[in-house]
Amino acid sequence: MLKVGLTGGIAAGKSVVGEMLVALGAHLVQADRIAHSLMQPGEAVYNEVVRHFGREILNRDGSVNRAKLAEAAFGPATSEEGVSRIQQSRIEELNRIVHPVVIRNQEAWLEETGRQDPHAVAVVEAALILEAGAGDRFDRLIVVTCGAEQRVSRFAARQKIDLEAARKEVVRRMAAQLPDEEKIKVADYVIDNSGTLAQTREQVRQVWGKLSAPLSAI
Repeated sequence: MLKVGLTGGIAAGKSVVGEMLVALGAHLVQADRIAHSLMQPGEAVYNEVVRHFGREILNRDGSVNRAKLAEAAFGPATSEEGVSRIQQSRIEELNRIVHPVVIRNQEAWLEETGRQDPHAVAVVEAALILEAGAGDRFDRLIVVTCGAEQRVSRFAARQKIDLEAARKEVVRRMAAQLPDEEKIKVADYVIDNSGTLAQTREQVRQVWGKLSAPLSAI
């Protein structure tokens, strides 16, 4: 089995690339979905997050309001100056709660996938693979990139907010992530998602050929 990390900055198009890889035959798990399941009431991670960030982050039904949690961790999206040192500490606090459990779930998924399909290309899609120090857990690393303004417009469309609000939120989130330039340095493959879907799909097809070739020879 080949373990592949799929990462990139906010709104770069990781999920789009992940879907394309699945269409070609890859197995995929999304760290964001794992984290979302861990944030359900009654889960240990949920309890720790509420203990550290307060019940103000909850909806009336007790579920986590992800926008309120983001504001508690990243600070209000009121400027383009990134995050303060205090907010960086709060982000790290959230990551210390969530990341270890997400990584354990990813490892369990990889183990089960390998048992079911020893020749699998198993892809873990996660925004913070490198930030969490998990890069060495993978055999290959794919980094997805796009232009700054594309990132903003895509985030605005996804969240159904205006461009100015999206720009502030993207700046706020990106302050907690490594810049693309740093991620590219350690990537095995880089997919530029700033063009058309057809252009991205062709890049994914070429990468898939390289990922699947060693396994087909086994």
